[in-house]
Amino acid sequence: MRLASGHVAVQLHGEELAKIQRDFAGFGKGLVRLTPGGWVLPGPFTKYADKIYNTKFHEGDVVIMTYPKCGTTWTQEVVWTMRNNPNLDHPKASIPIKARSPFIDSDMLMHMGKGAPRNELLEMVRDILPDPDPDKGIALQLTANLPDPRTIKTHLPLSLMTPDLLDTAKVIYVARNPKDVVLSFLHHCRLMKSVDYVGSLEQYVDYFVQDQLIYGPYWEHLREAWPQRDHPNMHFLFYEDMKANPKAEMKKLDRFLGTNLTEEQLEKIAHYTSFEEMKKRDEDYYEKNANKGLKQEVKTKEGGFYRKGEAGSWKGRLTEMQEAKIDDWTKKNTVELGIKFKYSV
Repeated sequence: MRLASGHVAVQLHGEELAKIQRDFAGFGKGLVRLTPGGWVLPGPFTKYADKIYNTKFHEGDVVIMTYPKCGTTWTQEVVWTMRNNPNLDHPKASIPIKARSPFIDSDMLMHMGKGAPRNELLEMVRDILPDPDPDKGIALQLTANLPDPRTIKTHLPLSLMTPDLLDTAKVIYVARNPKDVVLSFLHHCRLMKSVDYVGSLEQYVDYFVQDQLIYGPYWEHLREAWPQRDHPNMHFLFYEDMKANPKAEMKKLDRFLGTNLTEEQLEKIAHYTSFEEMKKRDEDYYEKNANKGLKQEVKTKEGGFYRKGEAGSWKGRLTEMQEAKIDDWTKKNTVELGIKFKYSV
């Protein structure tokens, strides 16, 4: 199947698909691989791919783009708060970030399992989408109908987004070291019923370095964004720098976004968007509104969506062999790319 982006999507099949579906019980509707790039995405992506690619972005839009588990939700909250809630008095600030800052490619994730998609998001945005058409994608309709200024999230790479994105909107790309990414993504895939990973850590590391996880290849994702880091509408941010000095990084964001916040506002926002404060607010919300999408046994044993939020938590969790495998893979892919990561702060 040829997409509007020029990519060709081919369904995974045979032993490769069977192996993945044994380990990822949630991938009931299969997976596709796109060429060029080798992108692996849930089967329902092809239903929404052209709609995403043809999305009309506004001049005031900010798109937060990351490979999964690189600090996306944190950056969303920081950016949305800086732009919409600088005095921490916005009436909608208490509702989850996904209802304030749409995850534009999430419709495929809500449809990738065998059951009916969850309508949790739909209930949160009734004021914006009173009569949506679920077949056209809730996240896509929310994005289209959200009032300006819009802060939009995506895990898709630049090549699968509209080609004039950087000429129209601002893009904040967040990168994180691959050792923390693989462990955070592993927890996420175990936690979410829609993915339901049941394999081992060793197998998951192999999926990661063999470019078989959704939204991968990891390095290709970076390879498309890193050369654009000096574009006036691109702000390239490292998760580890945000953890080391959030206020300093927020000052850089303030200049990029043109929000002109005061020192006092930035200080309050840094506290408000700290891991501890975000975790507390989110847990309070979900205690009152049970999230049926999480595997409770994983949440109880290992933590929920907000688990550690650290840089360097991979230490002591990866074996020497797993570390070496990721190090070799990283070295091979960074020779020409020239990107350097911090593995702790």
